Amino acid sequence: MPPRLRTAITLPGVSNTVADTLALGLRLESAGYDDIWLADAGGMDALTLAALLAQNTSRVRIGIAVVPAYTRTPAVLASTAATIAQLAPGRFVLGLGTSSHAIIEGWHGLRLEQPLARMRETVQLLRSMLAGEKTRFDGETLRSHGYRQQPLGTPVPIYLAALRPRMLELAAAVADGVILNLFPRSALPRIVEHVARGALAAGRDPAEVEVVCRHQVAVTDDPCAARRLFRLLFASYYATPVYNQYLAWAGHERAAREIREGWAAGDRERTAHAIDDELIDEIAIIGTREQCQQRVLELAAGGIHTHVVSCLGFEEALLEATYRAFDARHFAFARR
Repeated sequence: MPPRLRTAITLPGVSNTVADTLALGLRLESAGYDDIWLADAGGMDALTLAALLAQNTSRVRIGIAVVPAYTRTPAVLASTAATIAQLAPGRFVLGLGTSSHAIIEGWHGLRLEQPLARMRETVQLLRSMLAGEKTRFDGETLRSHGYRQQPLGTPVPIYLAALRPRMLELAAAVADGVILNLFPRSALPRIVEHVARGALAAGRDPAEVEVVCRHQVAVTDDPCAARRLFRLLFASYYATPVYNQYLAWAGHERAAREIREGWAAGDRERTAHAIDDELIDEIAIIGTREQCQQRVLELAAGGIHTHVVSCLGFEEALLEATYRAFDARHFAFARR
């Protein structure tokens, strides 16, 4: 059965306090959002927040987009996922990703090596651990022997973040869903094609693989300001090897090269301006309420099921306008 269309919010919001994050989560659940998805990129711990949200909400699905697979062992992930699942049976999704060189090698001092094998083996180990099986595993990147925990009554879905063909196909083959991020919309047909290939190669129906995407959204009458903020926040993303190669693969080789060379030269202005307005409008969702809603509907028609809104801005009025645009009262497929 195909996944239904869902609206979601990414947390934490502007505030980095636990109390404010929980309050916002409750408010968004009351406003009719289907999901809350948490980023795990420093600051507040996403898995701890997920447990707190699970205990303090009653309806929304809670997902992580994403836990870097290199920073926690499968046994730690399995025990954490099982704990959260007990607090919110059937409402927790564990999203995993390889993250980036800046985070894995820079922040954590680890090596980002053999990403495909690492993700495949992590999923394999997690499935067996969550099923209560005793581990006896020797892989290319991971080993585990003698670990066992109680099996879950309700399975925890595992989703994988993916950017380019091999990871997209792996995610569709071994995971329950695929998580996308920061892609130019012209690349969506290619992305969906690789998801279908991966699913079919594993004997799965591509229509049953849920596709989740975090959108950078600004419902605003000042699109120029939103584009400036996008450059400020994301030029460094596209300078990392993972996202730079992704941008080139998505059809923007010239911009990727200019970003890469500008960053290497220490020229931050050159790097930022390599992301022109046209490219920003390919990636982000910026404009009036109606324009932003229409763009999400188009992306849904293109194959994305779960639309995670991340507000591109920090002002209270912008946050309010963006959150309201996709709540159950104001957005089309939320009113079902």
